[in-house]
Amino acid sequence: MRIVIAPDKFKGSLSAPDVARHLANGLHAACGSSLEITEIPVADGGEGTLDAAVGSGFTRRSTMAAGPDGSPIRAEYAVRGHEAVIEMAAASGLDLLSPDVLVNGKPGSTAALTSTSLGTGQLIRSALDAGRRHITLGVGGSANTDGGAGLLQGLGARFLDADGDELPLGGAALARLDRIDFSGLDLRLDEARFVLASDVDNSLLGAEGAAAVFGPQKGANPEDVAVLDAALARFVEVLAAEFGPVGPDNRAFRAANAPGAGAAGGVGFAAIAVLAASRKPGIDVVLEFTKLAERIAGADLVITGEGSLDEQSLLGKTPMGVARAAGAAGIPVVAVCGRTTLTRDQQEQSGFRSVHALTDRESNIDTCIAEAGRLLEELGQHIGVNLVAADPKEPLNV
Repeated sequence: MRIVIAPDKFKGSLSAPDVARHLANGLHAACGSSLEITEIPVADGGEGTLDAAVGSGFTRRSTMAAGPDGSPIRAEYAVRGHEAVIEMAAASGLDLLSPDVLVNGKPGSTAALTSTSLGTGQLIRSALDAGRRHITLGVGGSANTDGGAGLLQGLGARFLDADGDELPLGGAALARLDRIDFSGLDLRLDEARFVLASDVDNSLLGAEGAAAVFGPQKGANPEDVAVLDAALARFVEVLAAEFGPVGPDNRAFRAANAPGAGAAGGVGFAAIAVLAASRKPGIDVVLEFTKLAERIAGADLVITGEGSLDEQSLLGKTPMGVARAAGAAGIPVVAVCGRTTLTRDQQEQSGFRSVHALTDRESNIDTCIAEAGRLLEELGQHIGVNLVAADPKEPLNV
C-alpha cells in the first residue's frame, strides 16, 4: 500500500517536514515495511514555502541579507534548475524582529514604522547572481509595511527626499519621498519572470489596504496605520510620476488597486508595478512546483493537514488544495490537525474521509503544541491500525 503524506506546518509547533516525519513514524510502527510512504511537505505560499521547495528537490542556498530591522542576518532561499523560491519570512519575517523593537514580546510602533523588506530584495539579487530567472516569491509572515520599497532598494533603486538624500528604511519614511532613482536597478530583472504566491486580495491603500488590515498585526496602533497609509499613498504618487503620464491608466495606480497589492505590507504592489509579477494563489504555486498531482498518482491514501483546520482553511489553505488534487485523482484523503472547528458536514464537503485532531487525544492545548511530535506519531499509528484492519473489498475508511 502506498501513502502520500502532504501536510503544511503546525505553526508554533512543527515544520511541515517534521509533521510528515512523525506521521510516517507512527504509520510504520503500525504497519511495518508493508507501507510505501512518500513525504511531500507543502505550504500555502507563506511560511513553510521554502521547506516545501526543498522537500521537492530544490537545494538550499544561503546568503547574508538585511533582517526586518536592517541588521545583517543569514537567510536561505531555494534553487532548482532555472528556478528560485524565495520566502519573505526568511529575511523579512516578524519572527526575525530584534527584541529592541518588541513591547512585551510583541511588535510595537517602532517595528511597524521602520521594518523593511530590504532583505527580500537582496535574496532576489542573490538568486539572479546564481543564474535563476524564474523566481517565485512567497509572501507571508512579513514584518514590514513599506510597500516593497525595501525590496526595490535591495535590487538597486534609491529612494530620495527633496534634498537628494536617501530615505531611511521602513514605511513611515516614504512620507518624505520626493523621487526614485532607478538608474542602478539590476538590469537582469528584464530577463526574469516573477510569480507572487499570495492568497491576499487586498489592494494597497485605504480601509482594506496593507496598513489598515495588516498593520495592527505588525505593531501599528491607529495613529501608525494613518501614517503608514499616507506614506504608501505618497509612494504610489511618486512612482506614478516616474512612470508618467499620471492618470488612472498609469501603471503605478493600476498596481496599487490590483488584488494582492496589499500583500506582505505592500510588497505585492512593488512586485506587480515594477517586477511585473503575476499573482497566483499560494497553494496552487506550491502544488505546481512540488508536482503533487504527479507524485500522488497511484497512491492508496493521501494524508494532509495543518495546525488549525477551521473555516479559514476552506478558503484555499493547504489542506483544501491537497484535498482537491487527491479528489481529482480519485484517491481518499484524510486530514490531521492540532485542532478543528469544522463540522462533520464541512469536513465531508471539503473532501476529507476523516479528520484527526491532536485535541482528540489531548485536551490541553499547551501540551498539544509542546508534544505535537509524540501525538502525531500516535495519530499515525492509529491510522495505520485502521489500514491493517481494513477490508480490501470495502472503501478505505481511516
